[in-house]
Amino acid sequence: MSVPVFCVDSFCDKPFRGNPAGVCLIEAFPSDEWMQKFAAEMRLSETAFLVQKSLGKYDLRWFTPEVEVKLCGHATLASAHILYTEGLVEEGDPIEFMTLSGLLIARREGSRVVLDFPTSIPERKAVKPDPAEVLGFEPLFVGESTSDFLFLVAPDEETVLKAAPETEKLMQFERHAVIITARCEREGVDFVSRMFAPKYGIYEDPVTGSAHCVLTPYWSAQLGKMEMVAEQVSERGGRLAVRLLGERVELLGSAVTIWRGELGSDAFPV
Repeated sequence: MSVPVFCVDSFCDKPFRGNPAGVCLIEAFPSDEWMQKFAAEMRLSETAFLVQKSLGKYDLRWFTPEVEVKLCGHATLASAHILYTEGLVEEGDPIEFMTLSGLLIARREGSRVVLDFPTSIPERKAVKPDPAEVLGFEPLFVGESTSDFLFLVAPDEETVLKAAPETEKLMQFERHAVIITARCEREGVDFVSRMFAPKYGIYEDPVTGSAHCVLTPYWSAQLGKMEMVAEQVSERGGRLAVRLLGERVELLGSAVTIWRGELGSDAFPV
């Protein structure tokens, strides 16, 4: 059996930036245990597994090196990018992904892929431990989302850049992932963020599409904009455009294929 495997850098237009994701095209999902082991072998923040159901329709699951997740933006972008660039879906046709978060739709818009995702609005909440002690600054807003994010607003971009929370302290929060964000004063960018998820086996994620399902409605309300440009200021860095459409958000980004290969026959379960 031939099992194509790809590595794609998402939310960037140059190699070795953005967020790398694995993409594995399979005829049927193998066991959860096998997919988890394969994701651990890939050692990327997420690996996507796709099973085609019909023309332009796929079942999609995502695994970090340690757990399966319910929603992943950059690995969905990577999946759509591969389906388009490998000629498996026509450039002008949308792609429907059935996932643990319901139906997600991707389409081409110029050189970018547009992802249609659900929003998750952060609600103000007091949390323990004290975020100021963990992060080294006093947040302007502390909230949580139903998508398992702790959401923290910093005074400015410099504070976001300098944050260096310890893994052990981050692990004490109830939520599995922590977003730090601030308004951006640079021309052409509306807000910046970083995202930490040590409970998922990821200290810091380079660029997180699902985090922008939380960031977009928050900053839309703060800035009075329905369309914005976001930058995740991790070491690799990445940029995406976002559009708020009621209870949905559109994430627009580019991607670059880094390598393509084929899984060895001994590795894939018969």
